[in-house]
Amino acid sequence: MAARVLRPLPRLKPFNRLQVILQHLKMSKHTDSTAEVLLEKKGGAGIITLNRPKALNALNLSMIQQIYPQIKTWEQDPETFLIIIKGTGGKAFCAGGDIRAITDAGKVGDRLAQDFFRGEYMLNNAIGTCKKPYVALIDGITMGGGVGLSVHGRFRVATEKTLFAMPETAIGLFPDVGGGYFLPRLSGKIGYYLALTGFRLKGRDVLKAGIATHFVDSEKLPALEKDLIALKSPSTENIADLLNSYHVKTINKMSPTSLKITLRQLREGASMSLQDVLTMEYRLSQACMRGHDFYEGVRAVLIDKDQSPKWKPAALEEVSDEFVDDCFKPLGNNDLKL
Repeated sequence: MAARVLRPLPRLKPFNRLQVILQHLKMSKHTDSTAEVLLEKKGGAGIITLNRPKALNALNLSMIQQIYPQIKTWEQDPETFLIIIKGTGGKAFCAGGDIRAITDAGKVGDRLAQDFFRGEYMLNNAIGTCKKPYVALIDGITMGGGVGLSVHGRFRVATEKTLFAMPETAIGLFPDVGGGYFLPRLSGKIGYYLALTGFRLKGRDVLKAGIATHFVDSEKLPALEKDLIALKSPSTENIADLLNSYHVKTINKMSPTSLKITLRQLREGASMSLQDVLTMEYRLSQACMRGHDFYEGVRAVLIDKDQSPKWKPAALEEVSDEFVDDCFKPLGNNDLKL
């Protein structure tokens, strides 16, 4: 039976060639999926994907040696308009450098201890001086070497999953990867605090500290990446506009009625006693019970969890001063008495 299948070999040559090609593609795909870093071109975007999810995408020398020349190549390529860097696995962008390998090398005087830092710092500089817009999607743990892969780029997009730290002083090192440049340039003295304590910033605080330039919900990153890739000959301004359209400004998600009530509550409460404040807040609580937004907010956030409340009124300018005044009016016999 085997002999019968093998007899007409000349006729099967084209099929065999196709088989070989398919097998090659299958192997290539397997190799790519297991590579430590994936380098792809999609549309006008060069995409770097850190692909060591089990190691929280920790950066090693091999990855550095692949990323650095690719950034330089894309920088000179007239058909590449921006560079995007991201991590796989859902837990980390990049948790730092591969410290164990460096430690083992340093103990025995291996050149890796020199080559890693030299290569890493050259890569940090390549990112900081890159002539093409560089977009880092720092979704998840972003520490040490991962900060060096992102913070020097033009755009850094944080999410609610972002966990930032420069924890080097805890392991007898110092906040490197250009920490001496970006940390003292953060507002106030927060950079000094982060450097000396290794304190972790989470989510929106990474934006507030100035480490991230934008904040986007994690679930929207695939759509953002798709839109970035679809941009035709994008400029820095086009990319900024797109990122701004995704950027969550928290206050815009809040109830306009609640915002106006809260602002007046705080202004009046600043000069009131605790007892007067609690009396005022009881009046406000009853105004909320009479209104629409409290019930809609609870539905959207806690019950249906669609996070899309339909506020009434829908805009700040539609909340009249007369309505706000009414919320603060005494309740007569129903007032809180303390």
